[in-house]
Amino acid sequence: MDATDEAALVDRVRDGDASAFETIVRLHQRRVYAVARRIVRRHEEADDVTQEAFLKAWQALDRFERGRPFGPWVARIAANLALDRVRAPRWREQPLPEDHDRVPSRARSPEGLARDAEAAATLEEALAALPAEQRAVFALRTLEEMTCPEIARELGLPEGTVMSRLFRARDKLRALLGPRLRGEAGQR
Repeated sequence: MDATDEAALVDRVRDGDASAFETIVRLHQRRVYAVARRIVRRHEEADDVTQEAFLKAWQALDRFERGRPFGPWVARIAANLALDRVRAPRWREQPLPEDHDRVPSRARSPEGLARDAEAAATLEEALAALPAEQRAVFALRTLEEMTCPEIARELGLPEGTVMSRLFRARDKLRALLGPRLRGEAGQR
C-alpha cells in the first residue's frame, strides 16, 4: 500500500470508520509484534504490547502527522511500551518456552528446516544475551530501519547513547555469533 492510500485510511479512521482502522492493524500488526517480541522476548507479553500499541495509536491519531508512514510510528509506540514493561520492577525474564524457535520456513528439505530452526534458535539466544535497552535499539535499527537520530528522538535518548548501545549490541552479537558462524563455515 502506498503512502496516499494509507493517508486516506487514516483520514477515514479520523472520520469514525472503524473498518479502516482494522485494515491498518492488519497491515502493520506483524511488524509491530516483531518489534515487541524482540524486546520483551515472550509471546504473551509481545501480544499485549502489540494490542496496547494499536490502542494508543488509535487514541493519539489526532496527533499523528498526516503524510508520515503509519507503520514506523506505531512500531515506535510498541518499542517504548515494550521497554517500559522490561524496565518495570515487577519484570522478571523467564526462560523461553522450548518451542520458541519454531519459525515458519520456506525451506523444502528437512535439512533446510533443521538449519533454519537452528539459526533462529542461535539468533534468539544471542539476542537474549543483550540487555533490553540494547535489544530495543538493535530491533529499531534492524527491523524498522530507523536512523540513530530517529531512534534517539523516539526513545528520548541522546543520539550518542543510541549509537553506543547499537555499537555494544552489534559487538556482543558478533562475539556471540562469530565463533558459531566460523565453525559452520569450516564444516561445509
